[in-house]
Amino acid sequence: MPKSSPEARETPSGQRDLSAVDALMTASRVLVAVAARSLAGVADDVTVPQYRALVVIASRGPQRVADLAHQLGVAGPTATRMSDRLVRKGLVTRRTAEKDRRAVELSLSRAGRTLVEEVTRRRRHEIATLLEAVPPQRHAAMVAALDDLIAAAGEVPDPDWVL
Repeated sequence: MPKSSPEARETPSGQRDLSAVDALMTASRVLVAVAARSLAGVADDVTVPQYRALVVIASRGPQRVADLAHQLGVAGPTATRMSDRLVRKGLVTRRTAEKDRRAVELSLSRAGRTLVEEVTRRRRHEIATLLEAVPPQRHAAMVAALDDLIAAAGEVPDPDWVL
């Protein structure tokens, strides 16, 4: 029996069921829009990818540029340019790593921490407002499905952040 695609499952009639993929694609557009609006209300000069870098540092602690690049799925030079911009904006600081004095780690500055906290607060409020339209009896199933997705992506859940 051939291995099923990670994108789709076969229905009993042999058809490919893409409903979960389609639903997540639509939900991702909603969540990206929420994230963009939340960020725009706080820092117009920070891009969504730059904000994602701040979130990685906030959720995982100080990062070497190579580790940040890996977490973001970008090339090292891209992460270097991004971190340079974040340092110039005063949102990230560089320091010599304690365990390896040849390595440099990126940490959130006070301004970077404040920005992530404010954007997170705004996102949380907007998402809570959206959830008011979802029947409460469906919340537990949604949480379980999203927890599975979070684990599959290797993302750090909000309550476990270093921040």
